[in-house]
Amino acid sequence: MARRGRGPVGSGISRACRVTVTTAAALRHGGRDFRQAASRQPLRARGFRERSRGAAVIAPSPRGLAAGGLRRLRRALPGDGGGGALMAWLEGPGGGRGGQRGGRRAALCSLAALALVLLAALTYLPPLLVAYRSHGFWLKRSSYAEQPSIRFRHEALLLLQLAESGGGGGGGLVGWSSFPACNRLLGPRLRVPLVSAREEDANQDGLMDLLQFQLEVPLQSTEQVVGIQLILTFTYELYRMSTFVMQSMAFVQSFSPVPGIRVFVNGDLKLHQRQPLSHVGLDSRYNVSVINGTSPFVQDYDLINIVAAYQERNITTVLSGPSPIWVLGRTPQEPFVLQATVRYPMELIVYQPGFWETIKFAWIQYVSILLIFLWMFERIKAFLFWNQVLATVPASLQLSAKEHQS
Repeated sequence: MARRGRGPVGSGISRACRVTVTTAAALRHGGRDFRQAASRQPLRARGFRERSRGAAVIAPSPRGLAAGGLRRLRRALPGDGGGGALMAWLEGPGGGRGGQRGGRRAALCSLAALALVLLAALTYLPPLLVAYRSHGFWLKRSSYAEQPSIRFRHEALLLLQLAESGGGGGGGLVGWSSFPACNRLLGPRLRVPLVSAREEDANQDGLMDLLQFQLEVPLQSTEQVVGIQLILTFTYELYRMSTFVMQSMAFVQSFSPVPGIRVFVNGDLKLHQRQPLSHVGLDSRYNVSVINGTSPFVQDYDLINIVAAYQERNITTVLSGPSPIWVLGRTPQEPFVLQATVRYPMELIVYQPGFWETIKFAWIQYVSILLIFLWMFERIKAFLFWNQVLATVPASLQLSAKEHQS
């Protein structure tokens, strides 16, 4: 705030110099308040009189002194009886021209203060809207790679489809399982095979990488195999994020128009998810037997019922790979051989992220856009304040010790 000058000072001097008026108790500079500076070196310019202890202090700005005169003071700041007027100040951006540094200040109830509030809103709110409207702001699903811990449970259920006999009779089914109750239900159609199963850890990391499984099924001389159905069960575990444990299965089904003596199966036991896993905790809802091996009822060993109940799960495993390969032809003395190689690959696990991971992902998007807005609006504020589009005063005022000669 300024005060209009009176006296014999020339109009050229009064138009050229900018001055800033404030109470002695309102501002400090370099650790000394302006009251002390005014009492030690009062400014005596022709036509201006310094008030008593509560008077306003007149400090010429560097730009005004360079112009070679004093500018007319427009308004006077009223005194407060020695205590100084109570003023509230809002500081604007620095970076002035001509080597001037430091910020600018304006009263809280001023147009400059309102402009700062509006510029701050335009700086911080639009980046949030841009990040949110560009989709993917809140991370709802994420994924990671993990080698699952899979172990074969040494449970199997095998059914062989036989070709029709020469007399036109139906071929029927023969089979075998690792469940004694199911074998009793098979009765005369039971064929007890020679079973061999071996799991291998190829890279020596403590986790099994594949299963080598083989069945040699003895058959009667008139029996010819044209189709196979096989279920193998596994224990499937994940540990990296949440602890997930379930009992899963691999289902193999293949048919040949011509009877065969041998079948080769090679595939990956892949995880299939209908919903993401949790990021913490223990999930054992599917840690139940795929086949109820203690049941005495036939329907519990029906493949249709077993597969239908298994597909009700949201998380399952499937055997993925090329179609089984049949070797045709069989002599009456040879057993039917089924060889299966089941691999345990690295899996991409989908999970629901936690609170802090969601916030971190959103914060990265917001800040990356905010930096652009900060760069742009800082230059807009510097232009507005240092070009006096909005009325402000320098944050650091310096008092001149020179006495102006008449």
